[in-house]
Amino acid sequence: MFTTIDAFLQAWKDHSDGTRRILSALTDQSLSQKVGPDDRTLGRMAWHIATAIPEMCERTGLKLDGPRPDAPLAKTAKEILNGYDILANSLAEQAKKNWNDSTLQIVDDMYGFKWARGLTLRILIDHEIHHRGQMTVLMRQAGLKVPGVFGPSREEWTNSGMPVPEI
Repeated sequence: MFTTIDAFLQAWKDHSDGTRRILSALTDQSLSQKVGPDDRTLGRMAWHIATAIPEMCERTGLKLDGPRPDAPLAKTAKEILNGYDILANSLAEQAKKNWNDSTLQIVDDMYGFKWARGLTLRILIDHEIHHRGQMTVLMRQAGLKVPGVFGPSREEWTNSGMPVPEI
């Protein structure tokens, strides 16, 4: 749970930058990749990450610029990245402008649970991390190079001057 706006803003910058790296590696052709017939496509998962930002944050009273939670599925990788970028930037701006450290203690009804706003922000980041991990598997299945987020990816390992880990 975040207890200061500054701590959230730094974590959000780091994590949203990681999400941008993942989204930037998508191609229009890769958006239809999925594990099986009953699973989300890579494009739908990426769009879900973007539209979850206003879906969650509007429950806390923030009003964000960008695609709405019920926006139709984006058709291109560029549209997904642009939508995410607008929403991620808007969240940082709105939290900084409208909230302070004590605001993070306010409790909202979130899906039938009572969450402090600082917890909602933590869960939003965790939600993104969760889906980014799923996306990297689909990206490899689609033949894309996966960018590193928490250090180099397998594809980037040799650029770090270290031997590639054994498979």
